Amino acid sequence: MGEFPPFPTAAVATTEAACGAPVELKEISYRRGAAVWKVTGPGGTVAVKVGDSKGAAVIQREAAVLDAIGWPDYLLASGGGGGEGEGVAWLVTRWFKGPSTWHAFAPVRSDTDGKAAALSASVDLCRAVAALHSSGWVHADLQPSHGIHTDHGVRLLDCSWSWHEGTEPATGFRGGITHLVAPELAASVNAGIPPATPTTAADVYALAGTLWTCVTGRWPLDYTAAGIDSGRLTPAEIRAHIARRRISLDSAAPWPTFQDILRPVLLGKASDRPTAAELAETLATVAT
Repeated sequence: MGEFPPFPTAAVATTEAACGAPVELKEISYRRGAAVWKVTGPGGTVAVKVGDSKGAAVIQREAAVLDAIGWPDYLLASGGGGGEGEGVAWLVTRWFKGPSTWHAFAPVRSDTDGKAAALSASVDLCRAVAALHSSGWVHADLQPSHGIHTDHGVRLLDCSWSWHEGTEPATGFRGGITHLVAPELAASVNAGIPPATPTTAADVYALAGTLWTCVTGRWPLDYTAAGIDSGRLTPAEIRAHIARRRISLDSAAPWPTFQDILRPVLLGKASDRPTAAELAETLATVAT
């Protein structure tokens, strides 16, 4: 992952105000110029994200999105861009306690039952996305680790590419995680006509793909069956294959009745996809 950047001194006061002093820092991840710490003190826990070089723009964009969405008690502080923080951006958010959707499905993947809890988690995730959509926002990067199932509902993470209807999409948007990008969005991104625009339909595709991956432990599309070595291709090359719609769904079927609801979402036209709310209601009917 590389060596972590320095923890921003400007964020210390915010973390101590939220958590109490002294605080303990735990390095969580450092990818593509963005580092994440878990900061714990006697009074609570927060997350601190720091972006350097290209990662700074991502952090600044996410801070702006979270501020605009206005989720209560989510974004605590943000800063950077001047003095010792030149070329660096940071933000502080609540640390949400609970499993990700990926972890909520772990018993299903290991064949130790857990379907009732996983089904409940899937419905809750769909409803959280539906609530976001109803407010005019599109997440634009849904994936198995971006929903946290807390005692107070699902909290959506990593909103740096999120977009509000009627505004200009973010420059550099590439459809979110490549393996879950909707075919029509993959085609738009690869066409190179900026800016590619996120849609609620593309979000629902990624939502269904996320749930499929959580069930099977594999990406929805069967690259191997199509003779594609995805590990050797660039994201643009993978998007080109996805856009052509010539890749079948993965054949793993640990939960057929659940996957049968996701299958038409992943194979059908964008105009035929259900809304996130409709997907939630249909999944709620699955027998466990």
